[in-house]
Order: sequence, then structure tokens, then C-alpha cells
Amino acid sequence: MNSTTAISLIEPARGVTEDLIRRLVETFYGRVLQDEELGPIFRRALSHRWSEHLAIMIDFWSSVALRTGRYQGKPQAAHRGMALMEGHFERWLALFEAAAREVCEPDVAEFLIDRARRIADSLQIGLNIGPKALHLPSRAAGDGVRGRG
Repeated sequence: MNSTTAISLIEPARGVTEDLIRRLVETFYGRVLQDEELGPIFRRALSHRWSEHLAIMIDFWSSVALRTGRYQGKPQAAHRGMALMEGHFERWLALFEAAAREVCEPDVAEFLIDRARRIADSLQIGLNIGPKALHLPSRAAGDGVRGRG
């Protein structure tokens, strides 16, 4: 993708298909499982639910790339309590970028990598990890926030 081509934030990605999403998710998470740093975290968090997780991630990326609306989960809640650190997100992004560049055409890879970076930033902000973290007090600290909403 040349530097003058903008990546749309609201339009579905051109060239993305459900089959491509499935191949990307399977390739990427296969590498995550084999990764020395991320593998143990994901195996511990997902235990015997790996197939279920892959199906959820296919729905997630279908919603991100094709705007299908199939994903109804809560990523922040799903990642809370996993003891994630900034370096884990950097590794996740590196593995995702490599898989996307291998599986996808260049413009599609750039689109998906852009989304992955935004997702990682959002998760880090919400989980108070890394330089973009807001460092808000924990709701469990009895700060009077519970019960609002």
C-alpha cells in the first residue's frame, strides 16, 4: 500500500473473504500456541476451549473486516486477569503482522494489521497496560463507581 492510500475506518475491507479470515486466524493462532512467550498464557486461559476460541476469533475478525456483526463478545473482560504486559501485545502484533503478510494480499494485510494495532491499543488502554494506559483506579478498590451505569 502506498503512503497516500488511506485505510478506511468504517468500510469493510476490499478483498477480504470469510475463507481468508479463517486461514488468517488459524495461521496466526497456530503460531501463538507455539510461541514461547504467548503460548503458555493462551493455553492456560483457554485450556480445552481452543476450538471454541478459534470460532469466536473468526467471528471477531469477520465483524472487524466485513462488518458482519457476528461477534458479540467483550474483549476487555475476556482479557482481564490474564496478567498481560506491554511486551505480550508487541509479540502478539509481530506474530499477527507476519501471518497477515503471509496469508493476505498486501492491501488486505495492511488493513488487518492497522485494525490489529488499534485493537491492541484499545485493550492496553482498557487493561491499564503500556504507555497509553489511563492508570485509572480499580473499580474493586471501593471507589464508589460500582453500581453506576
